[in-house]
Amino acid sequence: MCAVENSKNAGDRGVSEVIGFLLIFTIIIAGIGLVTLYGYPMLLQQQSSANERIMEKNLIVLQNDLKSLAYNMVPYSETSLDVEGGTLTVYNMSYSPSSSFTISDTLGSINPPVTFQPGDLRYESPSAQTGISLENGAVVMRMFAQSGSSMLANPRWFYDGPTSKAVIYLIGFNSTNIMAQSGVGGVAMQLNQIQTNYTIYSIPSGDTVKVQYTPNPNANYSAAWGNYFTNTGWMTSLGNWQYKYTQTPTTLVVYRYNIIVNSV
Repeated sequence: MCAVENSKNAGDRGVSEVIGFLLIFTIIIAGIGLVTLYGYPMLLQQQSSANERIMEKNLIVLQNDLKSLAYNMVPYSETSLDVEGGTLTVYNMSYSPSSSFTISDTLGSINPPVTFQPGDLRYESPSAQTGISLENGAVVMRMFAQSGSSMLANPRWFYDGPTSKAVIYLIGFNSTNIMAQSGVGGVAMQLNQIQTNYTIYSIPSGDTVKVQYTPNPNANYSAAWGNYFTNTGWMTSLGNWQYKYTQTPTTLVVYRYNIIVNSV
């Protein structure tokens, strides 16, 4: 009798150990599944957001380099960058399609009208569904799944009310071909002084000075530029991406800068 009971108790203990192992194994597998289902996408999203913030700062650093080249006449700049989660690409002034800026007036004082394709330094991240560009001296951002855009850092345009003088800076990128970078690398730029110039226009009373931004269909920042033009208080919208100076400047100065991108 005792031998039978001992054998039965040993069998029960064996079954209990198997059930306990299965329960623990099931809990572990369920935990791994929950982490994979909910935790891993959150980690990827946080990483994408971190990469996006890093690239925002990187492009603002490149904007400061651009200011040194264009406004301070620094001949050369080189900045090391870590591009993660996407690709940084330079699209030069001759690349098509491209955005463009057209400056004109009603009475023909700006003859011919100034049309300028700046190109851009563009970071695109498929994982974050984000595009950030350094375009015509401004840092602008858009979401792939949305039609809007925003300006992270303004360009250097001026309007002085007391003297009625407006200054517009047009900054374009030039390179031998399309360059792209992903990972650790450097962006080297220099000012092409031969193709850098400025023009002064005298605008008569009663004239209307207009600026039109035609967006690149592949990188549309029309909302960002439109908000910049109207929020400065200098301009009002005419529709169809056209804006006019609310108070017509008597003097308009248009600077054109050609930035050579040696490496990205």
